[in-house]
Amino acid sequence: MLDRKLLEILVCPVSKAPLEYDEEKQELICRASGLAYPIRDDIPAMLESEARLLTADEKLR
Repeated sequence: MLDRKLLEILVCPVSKAPLEYDEEKQELICRASGLAYPIRDDIPAMLESEARLLTADEKLR
């Protein structure tokens, strides 16, 4: 489980936009940049090279 206080201060390193926590996929989602950052062992991997591109459907949600 990701700490809510940490989520409040983290932003996307690419767009500087706020992130949304997807607990099911264990990812931090940035709709502005269209990237999803993985969370491994409760630690967000906040590198653009580690992120995956969101699908068109994911961007609209």
